[in-house]
Amino acid sequence: MEPTILHADLDAFYASVEQLLDPSLRGKPVLVGGGVVVAASYEARQFGVRAPMGVRDALAICPGAVVVDGHFDRYLELSDQVMAILDDATPIVEQISVDEAFLDVGGTTHLLGTPRKIAREIRRRVRDEVGLPISIGIASTKFLSKIASARAKPDGLVVVEHGEELDFLHPLPVQALWGVGKVTTARLHNLGIKTIGELASIPGPALVPQLGPGSSAALRALAWNRDPRPVTGGRRAGSVGSQQALGRGLSDREEMAVVVLGLADRVGRRLRAKGRAGSTLTVRVRFPGPRSVTRSHTLRSHTGSTAALANLGAVLLDRALTDNPGETVTLIGISVSNLTTDRNIQLEFPLDDEDVLRSGSLEAIKRSRLEDSVDEVREKYGKALLSFGTAGRDLNDDFRKLAERS
Repeated sequence: MEPTILHADLDAFYASVEQLLDPSLRGKPVLVGGGVVVAASYEARQFGVRAPMGVRDALAICPGAVVVDGHFDRYLELSDQVMAILDDATPIVEQISVDEAFLDVGGTTHLLGTPRKIAREIRRRVRDEVGLPISIGIASTKFLSKIASARAKPDGLVVVEHGEELDFLHPLPVQALWGVGKVTTARLHNLGIKTIGELASIPGPALVPQLGPGSSAALRALAWNRDPRPVTGGRRAGSVGSQQALGRGLSDREEMAVVVLGLADRVGRRLRAKGRAGSTLTVRVRFPGPRSVTRSHTLRSHTGSTAALANLGAVLLDRALTDNPGETVTLIGISVSNLTTDRNIQLEFPLDDEDVLRSGSLEAIKRSRLEDSVDEVREKYGKALLSFGTAGRDLNDDFRKLAERS
Protein backbone atom coordinates (compact mmCIF):
# COMPACT_ATOMS: atom_id res chain seq x y z
CA MET A 1 0.00 0.00 0.00
CA GLU A 2 1.46 3.33 -1.08
CA PRO A 3 1.31 6.47 1.07
CA THR A 4 -1.12 9.00 -0.37
CA ILE A 5 -0.62 12.18 1.67
CA LEU A 6 1.47 14.86 -0.03
CA HIS A 7 2.92 18.03 1.43
CA ALA A 8 3.78 20.54 -1.30
CA ASP A 9 5.96 23.48 -0.30
CA LEU A 10 7.24 26.21 -2.61
CA ASP A 11 10.97 26.76 -2.09
CA ALA A 12 12.00 30.13 -0.59
CA PHE A 13 8.74 31.38 -2.09
CA TYR A 14 9.04 35.17 -1.84
CA ALA A 15 12.70 35.17 -2.88
CA SER A 16 12.04 32.72 -5.71
CA VAL A 17 9.27 34.97 -7.03
CA GLU A 18 11.63 37.95 -7.00
CA GLN A 19 14.16 35.93 -9.00
CA LEU A 20 11.39 34.96 -11.42
CA LEU A 21 10.29 38.58 -11.90
CA ASP A 22 13.87 39.83 -12.28
CA PRO A 23 16.04 37.20 -14.00
CA SER A 24 19.18 39.20 -13.15
CA LEU A 25 18.68 38.07 -9.53
CA ARG A 26 18.89 34.37 -10.36
CA GLY A 27 21.84 32.70 -8.68
CA LYS A 28 22.37 35.68 -6.40
CA PRO A 29 21.62 35.96 -2.66
CA VAL A 30 18.29 37.79 -2.36
CA LEU A 31 16.71 39.25 0.78
CA VAL A 32 13.05 40.24 0.78
CA GLY A 33 12.07 42.88 3.31
CA GLY A 34 12.84 46.35 4.59
CA GLY A 35 14.34 46.42 8.07
CA VAL A 36 13.69 42.73 8.69
CA VAL A 37 14.32 39.78 6.38
CA VAL A 38 10.93 38.33 5.43
CA ALA A 39 12.49 35.72 3.17
CA ALA A 40 15.95 34.75 1.93
CA SER A 41 16.95 32.86 -1.19
CA TYR A 42 18.90 29.63 -0.85
CA GLU A 43 21.99 31.48 -2.05
CA ALA A 44 21.66 33.77 0.99
CA ARG A 45 20.82 30.91 3.35
CA GLN A 46 24.20 29.34 2.58
CA PHE A 47 25.73 32.27 4.47
CA GLY A 48 23.50 31.67 7.49
CA VAL A 49 20.81 34.24 6.68
CA ARG A 50 17.41 33.35 8.10
CA ALA A 51 14.09 35.14 8.60
CA PRO A 52 13.31 37.18 10.68
CA MET A 53 16.92 38.38 10.93
CA GLY A 54 17.52 42.12 10.68
CA VAL A 55 18.60 43.20 7.21
CA ARG A 56 21.68 44.94 8.61
CA ASP A 57 22.78 41.75 10.38
CA ALA A 58 22.05 39.72 7.24
CA LEU A 59 24.20 42.00 5.10
CA ALA A 60 27.01 41.73 7.64
CA ILE A 61 27.29 37.97 7.05
CA CYS A 62 26.23 38.11 3.38
CA PRO A 63 27.52 41.46 2.06
CA GLY A 64 26.78 40.63 -1.56
CA ALA A 65 23.04 40.12 -0.98
CA VAL A 66 20.47 42.11 -2.96
CA VAL A 67 17.66 43.58 -0.85
CA VAL A 68 14.21 43.98 -2.46
CA ASP A 69 10.98 45.34 -0.99
CA GLY A 70 8.80 42.58 -2.40
CA HIS A 71 5.81 42.31 -4.74
CA PHE A 72 3.11 40.96 -2.46
CA ASP A 73 0.34 41.22 -5.04
CA ARG A 74 2.33 38.92 -7.32
CA TYR A 75 2.93 36.49 -4.45
CA LEU A 76 -0.83 36.03 -4.06
CA GLU A 77 -1.37 35.74 -7.81
CA LEU A 78 1.32 33.09 -8.23
CA SER A 79 0.13 31.25 -5.12
CA ASP A 80 -3.35 30.98 -6.64
CA GLN A 81 -1.86 29.57 -9.84
CA VAL A 82 0.03 26.90 -7.91
CA MET A 83 -3.02 25.98 -5.85
CA ALA A 84 -5.04 25.60 -9.06
CA ILE A 85 -2.49 23.04 -10.25
CA LEU A 86 -2.82 21.17 -6.95
CA ASP A 87 -6.60 21.21 -7.37
CA ASP A 88 -6.17 19.43 -10.69
CA ALA A 89 -4.51 16.53 -8.86
CA THR A 90 -7.20 15.99 -6.22
CA PRO A 91 -10.26 17.74 -4.77
CA ILE A 92 -8.81 17.20 -1.29
CA VAL A 93 -6.38 20.10 -0.95
CA GLU A 94 -5.79 21.78 2.41
CA GLN A 95 -3.94 25.05 1.92
CA ILE A 96 -2.18 26.01 5.15
CA SER A 97 -0.29 29.09 3.96
CA VAL A 98 0.39 31.09 0.83
CA ASP A 99 3.16 28.69 -0.20
CA GLU A 100 2.24 25.24 1.11
CA ALA A 101 -0.59 22.74 1.17
CA PHE A 102 -1.45 19.16 2.03
CA LEU A 103 -3.07 16.88 -0.55
CA ASP A 104 -4.71 13.47 -0.25
CA VAL A 105 -4.46 11.75 -3.64
CA GLY A 106 -5.89 8.41 -2.55
CA GLY A 107 -9.04 8.99 -4.59
CA THR A 108 -7.32 9.98 -7.83
CA THR A 109 -4.55 7.40 -8.22
CA HIS A 110 -6.79 5.25 -10.45
CA LEU A 111 -7.00 8.19 -12.86
CA LEU A 112 -3.62 9.89 -12.56
CA GLY A 113 -1.22 7.14 -11.49
CA THR A 114 0.79 6.54 -8.36
CA PRO A 115 1.29 9.26 -5.73
CA ARG A 116 4.91 9.52 -6.86
CA LYS A 117 3.80 10.06 -10.47
CA ILE A 118 1.23 12.64 -9.37
CA ALA A 119 3.88 14.50 -7.36
CA ARG A 120 6.27 14.53 -10.30
CA GLU A 121 3.56 15.92 -12.57
CA ILE A 122 2.74 18.63 -10.03
CA ARG A 123 6.39 19.62 -9.81
CA ARG A 124 6.71 19.68 -13.62
CA ARG A 125 3.60 21.81 -14.07
CA VAL A 126 4.57 24.29 -11.34
CA ARG A 127 7.99 24.66 -12.94
CA ASP A 128 6.70 24.93 -16.54
CA GLU A 129 3.50 26.91 -15.99
CA VAL A 130 4.39 29.14 -13.04
CA GLY A 131 8.19 29.15 -13.17
CA LEU A 132 8.82 28.27 -9.53
CA PRO A 133 10.53 25.37 -7.73
CA ILE A 134 8.43 23.26 -5.38
CA SER A 135 9.38 20.42 -3.06
CA ILE A 136 7.01 17.59 -2.17
CA GLY A 137 7.04 14.98 0.58
CA ILE A 138 4.87 11.86 0.43
CA ALA A 139 4.03 9.79 3.50
CA SER A 140 1.24 8.05 5.38
CA THR A 141 0.55 11.00 7.73
CA LYS A 142 0.42 14.78 7.42
CA PHE A 143 3.17 15.17 9.98
CA LEU A 144 5.58 12.87 8.20
CA SER A 145 4.83 14.24 4.74
CA LYS A 146 5.76 17.72 5.97
CA ILE A 147 9.04 16.44 7.38
CA ALA A 148 9.68 14.64 4.08
CA SER A 149 9.13 17.82 2.06
CA ALA A 150 11.60 19.66 4.28
CA ARG A 151 14.14 16.90 3.58
CA ALA A 152 13.37 17.23 -0.15
CA LYS A 153 14.41 20.89 -0.31
CA PRO A 154 15.43 22.54 -2.41
CA ASP A 155 13.39 21.52 -5.45
CA GLY A 156 13.09 17.82 -4.70
CA LEU A 157 10.81 14.90 -3.92
CA VAL A 158 11.04 12.49 -0.98
CA VAL A 159 8.77 9.46 -0.51
CA VAL A 160 8.53 7.66 2.83
CA GLU A 161 7.26 4.20 1.98
CA HIS A 162 4.83 2.26 4.15
CA GLY A 163 6.73 0.18 6.69
CA GLU A 164 9.76 2.47 6.55
CA GLU A 165 8.32 5.43 8.48
CA LEU A 166 10.22 4.87 11.72
CA ASP A 167 13.46 4.05 9.91
CA PHE A 168 13.16 7.46 8.23
CA LEU A 169 11.95 9.35 11.28
CA HIS A 170 14.00 8.11 14.23
CA PRO A 171 17.50 9.16 13.09
CA LEU A 172 16.36 12.78 12.61
CA PRO A 173 17.18 15.47 15.21
CA VAL A 174 14.44 16.24 17.73
CA GLN A 175 14.06 19.78 16.37
CA ALA A 176 12.55 18.28 13.22
CA LEU A 177 9.39 17.58 15.24
CA TRP A 178 6.49 20.01 15.16
CA GLY A 179 6.45 22.17 18.27
CA VAL A 180 10.11 21.69 19.13
CA GLY A 181 11.75 25.10 19.12
CA LYS A 182 14.93 26.37 20.72
CA VAL A 183 13.67 26.12 24.31
CA THR A 184 12.27 22.60 23.97
CA THR A 185 15.35 21.48 22.06
CA ALA A 186 17.58 22.71 24.88
CA ARG A 187 15.46 20.91 27.48
CA LEU A 188 15.58 17.65 25.55
CA HIS A 189 19.33 17.98 25.01
CA ASN A 190 19.75 18.46 28.75
CA LEU A 191 18.06 15.07 29.12
CA GLY A 192 20.49 13.55 26.63
CA ILE A 193 17.80 13.31 23.95
CA LYS A 194 19.08 14.47 20.58
CA THR A 195 17.23 12.32 18.04
CA ILE A 196 13.56 11.49 17.52
CA GLY A 197 14.36 7.82 18.09
CA GLU A 198 15.85 8.62 21.50
CA LEU A 199 12.73 10.60 22.36
CA ALA A 200 10.52 7.69 21.28
CA SER A 201 12.40 5.31 23.58
CA ILE A 202 11.85 7.44 26.71
CA PRO A 203 8.80 6.51 28.86
CA GLY A 204 6.18 9.24 28.71
CA PRO A 205 6.12 10.07 32.44
CA ALA A 206 9.86 10.78 32.38
CA LEU A 207 9.30 13.78 30.11
CA VAL A 208 6.47 15.36 32.07
CA PRO A 209 8.63 17.30 34.58
CA GLN A 210 10.50 19.00 31.74
CA LEU A 211 7.76 19.41 29.10
CA GLY A 212 4.44 19.09 30.90
CA PRO A 213 1.85 16.35 30.34
CA GLY A 214 0.35 17.78 27.15
CA SER A 215 3.57 18.48 25.26
CA SER A 216 5.24 15.25 26.32
CA ALA A 217 2.29 13.14 25.14
CA ALA A 218 2.04 15.04 21.84
CA LEU A 219 5.74 14.76 21.07
CA ARG A 220 5.89 11.06 21.89
CA ALA A 221 2.91 10.44 19.59
CA LEU A 222 4.66 12.23 16.74
CA ALA A 223 7.89 10.38 17.48
CA TRP A 224 5.96 7.17 16.70
CA ASN A 225 4.31 8.76 13.63
CA ARG A 226 0.91 8.80 15.32
CA ASP A 227 -0.99 11.55 13.53
CA PRO A 228 -4.62 10.64 12.80
CA ARG A 229 -5.61 14.01 11.33
CA PRO A 230 -7.04 13.75 7.81
CA VAL A 231 -6.33 16.20 5.02
CA THR A 232 -9.28 18.57 5.07
CA GLY A 233 -10.25 19.83 1.63
CA GLY A 234 -12.53 22.65 0.63
CA ARG A 235 -10.83 25.49 2.48
CA ARG A 236 -9.99 27.23 -0.76
CA ALA A 237 -13.47 28.33 -1.76
CA GLY A 238 -12.45 31.58 -3.46
CA SER A 239 -12.02 30.40 -7.04
CA VAL A 240 -11.67 27.46 -9.41
CA GLY A 241 -9.18 27.72 -12.24
CA SER A 242 -6.80 25.99 -14.58
CA GLN A 243 -4.00 26.98 -16.91
CA GLN A 244 -2.05 25.61 -19.83
CA ALA A 245 1.63 26.10 -20.64
CA LEU A 246 2.25 26.40 -24.40
CA GLY A 247 5.88 25.33 -24.75
CA ARG A 248 7.69 27.84 -26.97
CA GLY A 249 4.41 29.67 -27.42
CA LEU A 250 1.53 30.31 -29.82
CA SER A 251 0.72 33.41 -31.88
CA ASP A 252 -2.34 32.20 -33.81
CA ARG A 253 -5.55 33.33 -32.10
CA GLU A 254 -7.60 30.40 -33.38
CA GLU A 255 -5.18 27.97 -31.78
CA MET A 256 -5.33 29.98 -28.55
CA ALA A 257 -9.14 29.87 -28.69
CA VAL A 258 -8.93 26.07 -28.73
CA VAL A 259 -6.80 26.25 -25.58
CA VAL A 260 -9.42 28.48 -23.93
CA LEU A 261 -12.15 26.00 -24.89
CA GLY A 262 -10.19 23.15 -23.31
CA LEU A 263 -9.62 25.16 -20.13
CA ALA A 264 -13.29 26.19 -20.00
CA ASP A 265 -14.26 22.52 -20.32
CA ARG A 266 -11.90 21.56 -17.49
CA VAL A 267 -13.00 24.37 -15.16
CA GLY A 268 -16.70 23.96 -15.96
CA ARG A 269 -16.50 20.23 -15.28
CA ARG A 270 -14.85 20.86 -11.90
CA LEU A 271 -17.42 23.48 -10.97
CA ARG A 272 -20.32 21.20 -11.81
CA ALA A 273 -18.73 18.27 -9.95
CA LYS A 274 -18.61 20.43 -6.83
CA GLY A 275 -22.09 21.86 -7.32
CA ARG A 276 -20.60 25.34 -7.68
CA ALA A 277 -21.10 28.27 -10.02
CA GLY A 278 -19.36 31.63 -10.31
CA SER A 279 -20.02 35.06 -11.76
CA THR A 280 -16.51 36.44 -12.41
CA LEU A 281 -14.25 35.00 -15.10
CA THR A 282 -10.59 35.99 -15.30
CA VAL A 283 -8.30 35.16 -18.22
CA ARG A 284 -4.55 35.41 -17.79
CA VAL A 285 -2.13 35.49 -20.71
CA ARG A 286 1.63 35.18 -20.21
CA PHE A 287 4.19 36.34 -22.74
CA PRO A 288 7.89 35.37 -22.91
CA GLY A 289 9.52 36.23 -19.60
CA PRO A 290 7.49 37.01 -16.47
CA ARG A 291 5.21 39.58 -18.14
CA SER A 292 1.52 38.73 -18.07
CA VAL A 293 -1.84 40.40 -18.74
CA THR A 294 -5.16 39.60 -17.04
CA ARG A 295 -8.69 40.55 -18.07
CA SER A 296 -11.86 39.93 -16.02
CA HIS A 297 -15.60 40.27 -16.43
CA THR A 298 -18.45 39.78 -13.96
CA LEU A 299 -21.74 38.37 -15.22
CA ARG A 300 -25.16 39.30 -13.89
CA SER A 301 -25.76 35.71 -12.81
CA HIS A 302 -23.65 32.73 -11.75
CA THR A 303 -22.69 30.02 -14.19
CA GLY A 304 -20.78 26.75 -14.32
CA SER A 305 -21.41 26.24 -18.03
CA THR A 306 -18.53 25.25 -20.27
CA ALA A 307 -20.19 27.07 -23.18
CA ALA A 308 -20.54 30.31 -21.22
CA LEU A 309 -16.98 30.15 -19.91
CA ALA A 310 -15.62 29.40 -23.39
CA ASN A 311 -17.57 32.24 -25.04
CA LEU A 312 -16.63 34.83 -22.44
CA GLY A 313 -13.09 33.46 -22.23
CA ALA A 314 -12.60 34.03 -25.97
CA VAL A 315 -13.74 37.65 -25.59
CA LEU A 316 -11.37 38.24 -22.66
CA LEU A 317 -8.54 36.58 -24.57
CA ASP A 318 -9.02 39.05 -27.42
CA ARG A 319 -8.99 41.93 -24.94
CA ALA A 320 -5.77 40.66 -23.37
CA LEU A 321 -4.12 40.44 -26.81
CA THR A 322 -5.33 43.84 -28.09
CA ASP A 323 -2.24 45.71 -26.92
CA ASN A 324 0.10 42.88 -27.92
CA PRO A 325 -0.87 41.97 -31.51
CA GLY A 326 1.05 39.07 -32.98
CA GLU A 327 3.13 38.50 -29.85
CA THR A 328 3.86 34.94 -28.76
CA VAL A 329 1.81 33.63 -25.81
CA THR A 330 3.48 31.05 -23.55
CA LEU A 331 0.63 30.36 -21.10
CA ILE A 332 -3.12 30.86 -20.88
CA GLY A 333 -5.11 30.47 -17.68
CA ILE A 334 -8.72 31.00 -16.67
CA SER A 335 -10.34 31.14 -13.24
CA VAL A 336 -13.88 31.57 -11.98
CA SER A 337 -14.52 33.43 -8.72
CA ASN A 338 -17.42 34.88 -6.73
CA LEU A 339 -18.62 31.33 -6.24
CA THR A 340 -21.94 30.08 -4.93
CA THR A 341 -23.28 26.62 -4.13
CA ASP A 342 -26.83 27.51 -5.23
CA ARG A 343 -27.46 25.96 -8.64
CA ASN A 344 -31.16 26.89 -8.84
CA ILE A 345 -31.52 29.02 -11.98
CA GLN A 346 -34.15 31.76 -12.30
CA LEU A 347 -35.76 31.74 -15.75
CA GLU A 348 -35.36 34.99 -17.68
CA PHE A 349 -37.60 36.64 -20.26
CA PRO A 350 -37.84 36.57 -23.18
CA LEU A 351 -37.51 32.79 -23.25
CA ASP A 352 -36.15 32.82 -26.79
CA ASP A 353 -33.07 34.77 -25.67
CA GLU A 354 -30.06 32.91 -27.14
CA ASP A 355 -27.40 34.57 -24.96
CA VAL A 356 -25.51 31.63 -23.44
CA LEU A 357 -23.89 33.99 -20.92
CA ARG A 358 -27.27 34.54 -19.22
CA SER A 359 -27.70 31.41 -17.13
CA GLY A 360 -31.50 31.72 -17.15
CA SER A 361 -31.86 32.05 -20.91
CA LEU A 362 -33.36 29.22 -22.93
CA GLU A 363 -30.11 28.58 -24.82
CA ALA A 364 -28.08 28.50 -21.57
CA ILE A 365 -30.48 26.01 -20.01
CA LYS A 366 -30.26 23.76 -23.09
CA ARG A 367 -26.47 23.90 -22.96
CA SER A 368 -26.51 23.18 -19.24
CA ARG A 369 -28.60 20.05 -19.71
CA LEU A 370 -26.30 18.89 -22.49
CA GLU A 371 -23.21 19.45 -20.32
CA ASP A 372 -24.77 17.56 -17.41
CA SER A 373 -25.41 14.61 -19.74
CA VAL A 374 -21.84 14.75 -21.05
CA ASP A 375 -20.55 14.80 -17.46
CA GLU A 376 -22.53 11.67 -16.67
CA VAL A 377 -21.17 9.82 -19.71
CA ARG A 378 -17.61 10.90 -18.91
CA GLU A 379 -17.99 9.81 -15.30
CA LYS A 380 -19.12 6.38 -16.43
CA TYR A 381 -16.92 5.77 -19.47
CA GLY A 382 -13.98 8.19 -19.13
CA LYS A 383 -13.51 11.86 -19.97
CA ALA A 384 -11.88 11.18 -23.36
CA LEU A 385 -15.06 9.65 -24.81
CA LEU A 386 -16.92 12.94 -25.32
CA SER A 387 -15.57 16.42 -25.86
CA PHE A 388 -16.73 19.91 -26.78
CA GLY A 389 -15.35 20.80 -30.21
CA THR A 390 -11.62 20.05 -30.17
CA ALA A 391 -11.33 20.42 -26.40
CA GLY A 392 -10.97 16.69 -25.90
CA ARG A 393 -7.42 16.67 -27.22
CA ASP A 394 -4.57 16.20 -24.80
CA LEU A 395 -3.63 19.86 -24.61
CA ASN A 396 -0.53 19.22 -22.55
CA ASP A 397 1.10 17.20 -25.34
CA ASP A 398 -0.56 18.39 -28.53
CA PHE A 399 0.01 22.09 -28.01
CA ARG A 400 3.53 21.62 -26.74
CA LYS A 401 4.40 19.65 -29.91
CA LEU A 402 2.64 22.26 -32.04
CA ALA A 403 4.58 25.08 -30.43
CA GLU A 404 7.88 23.28 -30.79
CA ARG A 405 7.32 22.94 -34.56
CA SER A 406 6.70 26.67 -34.99
